[in-house]
Amino acid sequence: MNQPEQNTNDNPPPAKRPTILRRLLSHHELATLLLLLHAPIDASAKPEIPQLHEAGLIETISNDAGGSRIRLTSEGNAVLRGLGVK
Repeated sequence: MNQPEQNTNDNPPPAKRPTILRRLLSHHELATLLLLLHAPIDASAKPEIPQLHEAGLIETISNDAGGSRIRLTSEGNAVLRGLGVK
């Protein structure tokens, strides 16, 4: 008699757009992103590196000499584009 309505739409709901930043960046973190815009820097160069790495805005790469360098991720580039820098 009373049957529950069935959803005839087989399409899954649209994926939520990922949030890039979960917190505001400090002026030191923004300055570090600007430095990385122009060239990778040494992994130990700035104290803000761990926070930016945790936020997914930078990544560690190995260079030919066996050392570590830091560069922007696509998310880090997106933050700078959002600020009108890139």
